[in-house]
Amino acid sequence: MNAQDRSWRKSLGARIIGLFLALLLAVQLVSFASLRISLSRHAHSELPARLVEGEQLLQTLLERRVHAVSDVAEVTAADFGFRTTLFEGDENTIVSALDNLRRRVGATEVGYLGLDGTVLHRASARSGTDIAPVAAHLKSQNPASSASEIMLVGGQPYQAVLVPVKAPRLIGWILIAFPLDDALKTDMKRLSGLDLTLLSRATGREPWAVSMTALTKSSAIDLAESAWGAGAPGDTMVSVPTQGDELGVHAVPLSADHSLSAGVLALISLSVGDAVRLPADLQWRLILITLTAIGVFAIGSVLTARRVTTPLRGLADAAERLGAGDYATPMRGLNREDEIGALSHSFERMRVSIAENQAQILRLAYWDGLTALPNRARFRELAGTAIRDAGDALLAHGIETSVAVLMLDLTRFKHVNDVLGYGVGDQVLVSVAERLGRALARDGDVVARLSGDEFGVLLRRADAAQAHAVALRIEQALEQPLTLGEHKVDIGASIGVACWPQHADTADALLVRAEMAMHAAKQRGNGPATYDPSIDATSAQTLTLISELRQAVDRNELRLYLQPKLALEDRAVVGAEALVRWQHPQRGLVPPVQFIPFAEQTGFIRHLTMWVFEEAARHWQTLADEGLQLRLSVNLSTRDLLDMDLPQKFGALLVRHGVPAAAFCLEITESAIMDDPQRALATLDALNAMGFKLSIDDFGTGYSSLAYLKRLPVDELKIDQSFVRNMQSDRDDEMIVRSTIDLAHNLGITVVAEGVETAEAWNLLRELKCDQAQGYHMGRPMPVGEFSAWSTSWGMRRAAGETDSLHLLH
Repeated sequence: MNAQDRSWRKSLGARIIGLFLALLLAVQLVSFASLRISLSRHAHSELPARLVEGEQLLQTLLERRVHAVSDVAEVTAADFGFRTTLFEGDENTIVSALDNLRRRVGATEVGYLGLDGTVLHRASARSGTDIAPVAAHLKSQNPASSASEIMLVGGQPYQAVLVPVKAPRLIGWILIAFPLDDALKTDMKRLSGLDLTLLSRATGREPWAVSMTALTKSSAIDLAESAWGAGAPGDTMVSVPTQGDELGVHAVPLSADHSLSAGVLALISLSVGDAVRLPADLQWRLILITLTAIGVFAIGSVLTARRVTTPLRGLADAAERLGAGDYATPMRGLNREDEIGALSHSFERMRVSIAENQAQILRLAYWDGLTALPNRARFRELAGTAIRDAGDALLAHGIETSVAVLMLDLTRFKHVNDVLGYGVGDQVLVSVAERLGRALARDGDVVARLSGDEFGVLLRRADAAQAHAVALRIEQALEQPLTLGEHKVDIGASIGVACWPQHADTADALLVRAEMAMHAAKQRGNGPATYDPSIDATSAQTLTLISELRQAVDRNELRLYLQPKLALEDRAVVGAEALVRWQHPQRGLVPPVQFIPFAEQTGFIRHLTMWVFEEAARHWQTLADEGLQLRLSVNLSTRDLLDMDLPQKFGALLVRHGVPAAAFCLEITESAIMDDPQRALATLDALNAMGFKLSIDDFGTGYSSLAYLKRLPVDELKIDQSFVRNMQSDRDDEMIVRSTIDLAHNLGITVVAEGVETAEAWNLLRELKCDQAQGYHMGRPMPVGEFSAWSTSWGMRRAAGETDSLHLLH
């Protein structure tokens, strides 16, 4: 079959498939448009009723608060000891009783009034607030029993409750006042999905003041002024276009005279766009239905196309075989439907099967069946041939050339198999093989699959520098996530480089040296590694270091360091990350990278974790005594999460040092969960139930973040420093940081940015509404004593207003 025939056949099938899919997409688009219109109409028709229901809910919430406060106050008023104290006139005791009542009901002002309405005694959480006008106003109404009203106190809307004190005749009144705060707005949003805005002004001539709002303050004031005006009567339910959306607003006067022009005004609002928007689960269902329908239509269209093209293909194949001179086993009767035609097809399949079996035997010996690349045996032969050719060229012509071998091991591949299945894992291997082939620029270079997720590259006529450049190119090629159907897989590789004759004199030795360099690259985690004789020495040194690490705890050689975490909003020190440092008597300060990875491999990391936790608990109490109420973050490893006794061990240390669990935030990485998700989740649930805060460290560097985020009892996300460090210059990094912050806030999770090293990064994170920051721009990891002094100095500078973002301590 010539190329023109194949192109025509492909075009015919493509047109059939395209027609089916186009019809399906047209039907789906019409369905989605119809659904959108119906939702919009329904939302507009239901908007007034929902806003009225919101008013009823608001009144219910206010009345519930009044009843709750009144019940507690009436118990106090009826208390014999309280009334006895009033008769005795002990000022301190009366104020203490009133302050206890204030704390119990969560009020800011509690006062005791005489029969004439004069404030005789008062307990206040805010100095400078005058409640005398409130007392006079409520008393002027001559209430027979309890009374309540919403009034302005110091320009802020307060809810005031008046409860009589009788012994048995009326002897005075208890006045309780508390501001209308964001808790009311939160309850409205949680119970009804409606937004609440509170505005207040003393007279109709004054501008509105916004107490709380889900809108911008300017938008709330504009709505109050333009939609109703000063004293506008009648229905206050309107539909207002704002910020590209339509907003349904209902005005509810909360002051005693029910005026829209003065006092306290509540605006209950609902975005029509939010009402029309499909719920997330329904959107995903529609997407799933659409994808399923596309798959069914695609399969059906492919089958239909095959039914049309198969007869043509049979005739074309027979003609092509004859044209190629295949006369030994001529195929006759391929177009017949009787037994002769069936027998002809059987002989043809038998011939093809024998030929394929012979070829398959050869392929199995030297080629990988999945990726169609050379296997380890073939790669070893090719490396030996390349070395012999280079040696012959040197002897015959005096040309000195090098042969380089790159060996790479894929990172996170086990997680792909565990989470997405072996089918996706196979697709990953095929895609990686294709990328490796594209990364090689010269003919004659070879890519091979050596084992499960291990690949080899043979470079002829390449020295160490050239091989390292190729390794960097391969590393860059693997940085882009792999798109496999509906999955995006983030994969990487540890690459080792070795060269002949510089590092080895035989093919076997060259492969061993390259593999050693690969393991060194995996341990270092900072890019490709070229073989060096010191790698062998480093292995022995590592064994010695691990042996000494086991004795370091008993010898008191470990040190606890703290790195501060600051709130971006007000620059307050809110916490610190607890880190371990090893002060070796001969080696000096050993970097964590030289012993933490090996401690994880040997399981000794559990002992380090317990040491860090206990030291942090002990120093937390010391810092608390100095006035530093901080939350200390402690890292947990994979082995820690698999320890089902970890919650009990931590609980015992908390009791020993008298520290609450809420004083700690336990940081975990995504990869730590993936080894055994069920056991890890059970451990995390137990820690969360004890009161520990949980944080996902290095968020965004794995591929399973969103899949496990909804299942984890997480309180905090730490954005990996690789995204934070370059977000001023890299638009993609900025978008990742922005979307991560929005996602976390929508889930009610605090966001911490790691690696903040510049004032520009600090300012950008503050604009993006990030909650906390950690990095060298604010403070390096430091010993506990130095951290305490740093925190004290920082607090003094902050109190003096010297801690703007451009002058942080370094």
